[in-house]
Amino acid sequence: MKASNKIPSWLKFAAIALLALSVACQNLTNAADPTATPSVLKASPRVIAPPTTALSPQPNKTTANSAQLVDLRSVNPAIRLDLRYATTHNFMRRRLYKQPRCLLRAIVAEQLAAVQKDLEADGLGLKMYDCYRPLSVQKQMWKLVPDDRYVANPATGSRHNRGSAVDVTLVDRTGNELTMPTGFDDFTEQAATNYNGASAQAKQNRQRLKDAMTKHGFIPLQTEWWHFDAAKWAQFPVLDVPVEAVR
Repeated sequence: MKASNKIPSWLKFAAIALLALSVACQNLTNAADPTATPSVLKASPRVIAPPTTALSPQPNKTTANSAQLVDLRSVNPAIRLDLRYATTHNFMRRRLYKQPRCLLRAIVAEQLAAVQKDLEADGLGLKMYDCYRPLSVQKQMWKLVPDDRYVANPATGSRHNRGSAVDVTLVDRTGNELTMPTGFDDFTEQAATNYNGASAQAKQNRQRLKDAMTKHGFIPLQTEWWHFDAAKWAQFPVLDVPVEAVR
């Protein structure tokens, strides 16, 4: 008799029951262990962008440019002005500036303010005769006085044309000029810084001015007691901008 290939019904039911029990046990295991990785797909890791880098501090745009021309009154209004070339009271006998403004390189103006502060402690002060001078004015002066002991040759330019030289004297607390060996723009040997024929008082005042100016870096001109150059004048270019045009 030939054996039958038919699977008994009770065996099919037993197999299905075992399979269902296996799946249920697997689900219970995953619920108990939340770190268990699903067997089908593994989630891609989440990319986190790096924090934004902080911006570098911006430079202070209000920092003064030491090479620019400034009005001395904006730096120290206590310094007195008697700008001769804005009047007819000068060796040219005519007005050369349209406005009586003392313009200087900012660093030079600051040095003058320091001189003024020192002098005020002794009841004295500065009075300015000339500051920045346009090259066109220098040419007019040279045409009348072509002597480089007193007027710089415009071919090379003056320290005044660079905004780095001043013509100056001393005044008392009420603004009266102290006695000096000569007046301003005196083209004689008596205006020299080493002239010995002046009165004792005039020589003392001349030396007082020289000491105050050189203390803060100014260099005296040997032929003119009133003229002083800033130590770093050579770093500035010659300018030919009218005084009234400077803003």
